[in-house]
Amino acid sequence: MDPRLCETCWHYDYDEELDEYYCRMDLDEDEHYRVFSNPSGRCPYYQKGDEYYLPRHQ
Repeated sequence: MDPRLCETCWHYDYDEELDEYYCRMDLDEDEHYRVFSNPSGRCPYYQKGDEYYLPRHQ
């Protein structure tokens, strides 16, 4: 999976306490393996968006 897609995903967020980015999707170990071993390189949970996504569409 292309990690650059994560940066534009609605579920990609920053944790101030840990000082790192993470995926907010609650994936179990099997789902995590399936997403990152997908030969198409596409995440089935990917949703394009950012903090300006909703205001642009209002």
